[in-house]
Amino acid sequence: MSRTGVVLGALWLLAGLLAARQAAAVLRLPPDERLTALETWIGEDGVLHVSGSLYEGSTFTGTPFSGLALKPLARAAEQSLGVAWTLGTLLLVVALGLVVARSLPGPVSRSAELLAAPVAISVMALSLPVRNTFTLGQSSIIPVLLVLLALLPRTSDRQSGLLVGLASALQPALLLFAVVQWLTGRRRAAGFAGGTFAVCTALAWAAMPRDSWTYWVHHIGGAGLGGAADGPANQSLHGLLLRTGLEGPVELALLAVLAGGVVALGLRRAVFYAEDGQLLLSAAITGCVALAVSPTSWQHQQLWILLAAAGRVGRRRSDRLVWPVSVVLVMTLSRTVLMPDIELLGHIANNGPLLAALAAALVLPFLPRTSPYWDDPVETPTAERERSRLRCVPLLRSYRRPLTRPNLLLELMLIRVGYFVYCYIRGSAPDRRSLAEENGGQLFSLESRLHIDIEHWFNQIVADAPWLRDSMGWYYAKLHFFVPLTLLAWLYLVRPAAYRWARAPLAFATLFALIGFWLYPLAPPRLMPGLGFVDTTHGPQDLANPDFGALTKLSNQYAAIPSLHVGWSLWSGVVIAMVAPKLWIKLLGLMYPVLTTVVVVGTANHYLLDAVGGAVVVSSGFALQYALTGTARMPSADAHVTTVSRLKEILARVGAKAGLGEPAKAAEPAKAAETVTAGATAKPAETVTASATAKAAETVTAGADGRDGGRHSGDASPTGS
Repeated sequence: MSRTGVVLGALWLLAGLLAARQAAAVLRLPPDERLTALETWIGEDGVLHVSGSLYEGSTFTGTPFSGLALKPLARAAEQSLGVAWTLGTLLLVVALGLVVARSLPGPVSRSAELLAAPVAISVMALSLPVRNTFTLGQSSIIPVLLVLLALLPRTSDRQSGLLVGLASALQPALLLFAVVQWLTGRRRAAGFAGGTFAVCTALAWAAMPRDSWTYWVHHIGGAGLGGAADGPANQSLHGLLLRTGLEGPVELALLAVLAGGVVALGLRRAVFYAEDGQLLLSAAITGCVALAVSPTSWQHQQLWILLAAAGRVGRRRSDRLVWPVSVVLVMTLSRTVLMPDIELLGHIANNGPLLAALAAALVLPFLPRTSPYWDDPVETPTAERERSRLRCVPLLRSYRRPLTRPNLLLELMLIRVGYFVYCYIRGSAPDRRSLAEENGGQLFSLESRLHIDIEHWFNQIVADAPWLRDSMGWYYAKLHFFVPLTLLAWLYLVRPAAYRWARAPLAFATLFALIGFWLYPLAPPRLMPGLGFVDTTHGPQDLANPDFGALTKLSNQYAAIPSLHVGWSLWSGVVIAMVAPKLWIKLLGLMYPVLTTVVVVGTANHYLLDAVGGAVVVSSGFALQYALTGTARMPSADAHVTTVSRLKEILARVGAKAGLGEPAKAAEPAKAAETVTAGATAKPAETVTASATAKAAETVTAGADGRDGGRHSGDASPTGS
């Protein structure tokens, strides 16, 4: 079997497992907790069973046509309907993933199209809109699928119009797709869409005039139905303005201005990308506009934002992942995961989906297919493959070490998510007190047999010396995160290639530590009863119900081995010793893990063997990096464009265009390329490939971070953004 076949099989297996897990998670819920939205529609006491209005109590938020279409389901048994509805939603997700794969802008290879379907299904199964749809029993996937089916190449104007009109009857804001059809010259399809919407709405009006009056006149298209419009669940411009404190005529007037601008600019961009052949991106932009201008945009309706990940942003290959990763994170993770608990950042996280929708609709300069960077982005300069004395190393034969710093925004997002995963797994590890104390007794007995049980003796010395107790408490609480993060920031700014080399072992070591926390929960000395240890950091504790302030809820106190305090300090010490220019700094770096070991033992937070475990996981991290990439040493010189050379090149290009000097000579890009490869030719292992050098020269000639002197004729966004 070919490599593509193996990857395809693995991706489909992953997609199937994720989808099945989501369906099982819903079906395992008690009957009164699953499909709650569906139950309010068609359950025994649902609004479709009563003789009064659909909108009594505001539990039903769909259009009158939605109620009319679901009326026949009211007589179905709840349990069987719940299973059928869940499986039906699962099939809709699969169908949507297949349609998304077919809608990718061409030319697309057969293997890429095959791989795109399981990837799309997996991402959608993990996304909050789809999970919310599964849990509540909503039908919001159906309008998205109808619209995307209307965009397929073999769909006629009549069929396209009927599909868009039917989707608009379910969600009125999607009638904007008919406007896009009209503006792109498919006026016959737009006419059918408008006619279908009118017929469906009229049919519902004739069957349920009172409900139609309530929805279209009293609530003006459903505004005010469902949850509170000013709650964070409503990710629309209307909800955002209400959350800022605006209300009444002022809020409505401002909403009208903002909505009009979003529609005008967003649909213009949608038309441009539709004419460019990027129909999926055009549909995503139009859907994002609809979400922004709708009175209410609930979570289960936000799938359009995820589809906007199909757009390509950035001329450099290293920047291509920033936008899709950002969208996937926003649409799959909760607000508390995305941003730390800071008030300003909390406001951004609370409006994350809306901000992502507005960015896709109005701001991001998605590449057109005519751009020279569409299929040929600027490559990242890389070193030659590392050579090893071992035949099996490196395991990743095609890996080439990048010589430039990674995208900062992407790094920050991954660090934030990685830290959340670390905290989640560490907090979710088994923390049964009896098991942790039993393991603590085993470890203490082992140290006694090895005659290294110095913890109690040293802890008493620290507890009896106030200055030593306080200084160690400050050291333990402050330096654990400060030193590694500061070192990473310095490496990123000054030694980008070394940053890439250093971060991988740190991540591997943390992963190994999490496995240790999970497999062997351990009570630290300060939580072992009857041994006489003093908690010098938190004070005396009731061991039956210890209280460490905020850490009691945020951190598992029985995750003691291996010690990441020692592990991270050892990593920091090794890196400092390898990059520091002076001997005394190297020695200070090597002393850091030794001091940390003294502190964690003296404060009764760890056993001596916990420190040994921290050293083991860090050593394993470096060993794993070597096994995968063959990289055994830190780069002795970094290859990156210096600030001075980039500034001179940009000024020269601007001056040449303004007529203030001669155009940049052809030799200048070559010199810039030499700057890129500076320090990388000293050793064969750090020689930059010829193609990467040429791309680096092209980056510098273009202004590296963006064409400051002007835009390429084929790379202009329709909005000038």
